[in-house]
Amino acid sequence: MKALILSGGTGSRLRPLTYTGAKQLIPVANKPILFYAIEAIRDAGIDEIGIIVGDTREEVKRAVGDGSLWGVKVTYIEQDAPRGLAHAVKISADFIGDDDFLMFLGDNLVRDGVSAFANQFRTNRPNSLILLSRVPDPQRFGVAELTNGRVVRLIEKPQVPPSDLALVGVYLFDKNIFTAVNAIKPSWRNELEITDAIQYLVDHGHVVDSHVIDGWWKDTGKPEDVLEANRMMLEYIETDICGTVDADSQIFGRAVIDADVEIINSVIRGPVVIAKGARIVDSYIGPFTAISERVQVLGSEVENSILLQGTVIAQIPTRIDSSLIGKNVRISRIKERPKALNFVLGDNSRADVQ
Repeated sequence: MKALILSGGTGSRLRPLTYTGAKQLIPVANKPILFYAIEAIRDAGIDEIGIIVGDTREEVKRAVGDGSLWGVKVTYIEQDAPRGLAHAVKISADFIGDDDFLMFLGDNLVRDGVSAFANQFRTNRPNSLILLSRVPDPQRFGVAELTNGRVVRLIEKPQVPPSDLALVGVYLFDKNIFTAVNAIKPSWRNELEITDAIQYLVDHGHVVDSHVIDGWWKDTGKPEDVLEANRMMLEYIETDICGTVDADSQIFGRAVIDADVEIINSVIRGPVVIAKGARIVDSYIGPFTAISERVQVLGSEVENSILLQGTVIAQIPTRIDSSLIGKNVRISRIKERPKALNFVLGDNSRADVQ
């Protein structure tokens, strides 16, 4: 069995962060989202992984390399433009060959992994197995209709859902999927949809089974989703303090503080992770915060947020909450209120001024 991770796409819902980086490399609990997918696949006993890459291919290649960090072999497959999940399968035919394969959307997190999912496929040998999760708002998702656990119909964002079982974004296929992706036509979005390919299998008598997960999963397509995933992952950390914490500082709850971190006259209330080279001075770091490498928080309060590498937050009088802040950002207080505001903002930016 092989695996296919989709790591192309533009990440338009995560702009402006994704103007300068791959959405799959945004860190959750200080680990890139893509790395969680690789670990889950490896733990399911799969060591050959193809990664679909697009415009951010070089950044993804630098981060992942040849896969040896995880004990797997990685092959990169280039997609010229986002043309749909079924198109990603189609262009992977040479890599997959006649093998079964697991397909994993690279911006999804599945807390309990996919080992049980893969083992069900190996044991029962359907033509396809799709991962499902019960959701309170199935209108927002692709939804599966089942009969005795077998998929009979897939509906994309139905107004009247036939079930509360949403497609998680993890699939298993045998070689019959290649017949399907070559038979279907582009959707109204001009993309080859994987739901259409799976429906083709159903309609042509192939066996499509389902696996419903009990644990949580998260599609990290929007900033609020990334922050929620960060909260979820931080719930599972164990305290490990390697950095320097002075006598005037206090740490409450679970915290992971890497080596070469300085905590000076500050309060840290976990769960919190703070990466190497960070410096926290005269500040409060509240629960569910992930601080990346070389970040400085000076005379400020931050909670329920993600701060990426090299960012500096200095002397901010109001607590920063529920924020996703990119690399090398500087947020600081000026002594006088400006008489005029000058902005140069990219598409889809947001600025709140009081």
